[in-house]
Amino acid sequence: MSGTREISGRIKGIRDTKKITNAMYLISSTKLKKARDGLTGTEPYFQTLESMIARIIRHAPDIRHPYLDDGTSPLTHSQKRQAYIVITADKGMAGAYNHNVLKLARQQLEQNENWQLFVVGEVGRQYFTARGIHIDKSFLYTAQNPSLHRARSIAGEMLDLFDKGEIDDVYVVYTRMKNSLAMETQFTRLLPLSKDDFLHLPEDDRQSLDQVSLLPSPEVALDHIIPNYLTGFLYGALVESFCCEQNARMLAMSAANDNADQMIHDLSVRYNRVRQAAITQEITEVVSGAQALTQSTSRQGGDRTS
Repeated sequence: MSGTREISGRIKGIRDTKKITNAMYLISSTKLKKARDGLTGTEPYFQTLESMIARIIRHAPDIRHPYLDDGTSPLTHSQKRQAYIVITADKGMAGAYNHNVLKLARQQLEQNENWQLFVVGEVGRQYFTARGIHIDKSFLYTAQNPSLHRARSIAGEMLDLFDKGEIDDVYVVYTRMKNSLAMETQFTRLLPLSKDDFLHLPEDDRQSLDQVSLLPSPEVALDHIIPNYLTGFLYGALVESFCCEQNARMLAMSAANDNADQMIHDLSVRYNRVRQAAITQEITEVVSGAQALTQSTSRQGGDRTS
């Protein structure tokens, strides 16, 4: 059994580690709140853009636009040149957050041979590089600092490749927060937009469609609206992923703190048992010594009497 000094050292080490995990928990909770506030502040604008696209599609159901999928493409899914935007974190210690994203991305890459890969986050870059998977571009410093500027930059590159005909589809792999305890890895097509996804408006919006007037044309309006909508969608995906990362790290650090408390408790019990055993042994040795001394004294007294 380990000595009290060794057990005491282990308890001290665990307590020091707990200070770190507890600090990481507090930092992640602060970052999570800040990111959620930023997303909440911009959501109304991009929701309005989404509503405008839906109004245009309902007002002109036969509209043709390069950014809209009307189901007339002669290419099959496997024949299309696809771009994948994979959003991971810049560091680990976040439970299964990165693993789930990378697993889904790897599955999609294996199902298609004609693709381009765009990675957000250092974990994703290291993962694909270590496995010899070509990365067309890695967006640095984006996972920890999601902003509209970075989202607009990514959207601009995707639109540029799409307009040049170098890619046919754009997909994004990210993590969405369902609630404070549940997260869901998403695989969503970003370009071209599906008309069916915009045909779910509240009843009051449908009644006002006959009052819509688009000048010079619905196509020109979409030329300006859709790029901004894509920027908003990517910004939302970046922030949602960042929030999920912080939430996953909070859960991981909370579990680490609980484990540390349990380990400290178990080691403290073990320490007390070892200490009590040592004290008992010392008392036994003292009593045994006293008894031996008493017996020795008695024998010496008897010898003098005789």
